Amino acid sequence: PEPAPAADIAPQEGDSSDDGIGPMPTDERVPELTERSFGGALLPGEGSAMAAFVQSGERIPRRGEIGMDPNLIERLEKSGYVMSGSRHHRMNAVRVRKENQIISAEEKRQLLLFNQEERKKKEAQLIADYKEMLEKKK
Repeated sequence: PEPAPAADIAPQEGDSSDDGIGPMPTDERVPELTERSFGGALLPGEGSAMAAFVQSGERIPRRGEIGMDPNLIERLEKSGYVMSGSRHHRMNAVRVRKENQIISAEEKRQLLLFNQEERKKKEAQLIADYKEMLEKKK
């Protein structure tokens, strides 16, 4: 059999030069935070509830503070009031550990997002460099 003429091999109208060449990239999604990603020793729903406060930039309420405005709590503490959850050293240590678990899980998620964005920028720059190099050769 004879090889097909070059005109038959040329891309047809409407064909994109990027379609179907090479392997398709994997679908990279940043994993959502689940109860497991917060670590152990948290009650069901506790991790996601605390994470909601962290994501919105609010203070995680302690025992006795639920339903109160975070700004009011801070003003009361600055004026000398001691909230009931702050008196118990052991409970305070548990609260701090849980808060740190939530914050570290959130930081890991943010780091994954940042790395993914940087990888995409680097990839786009590399593609632009290759396209520029191809244009120079023409």
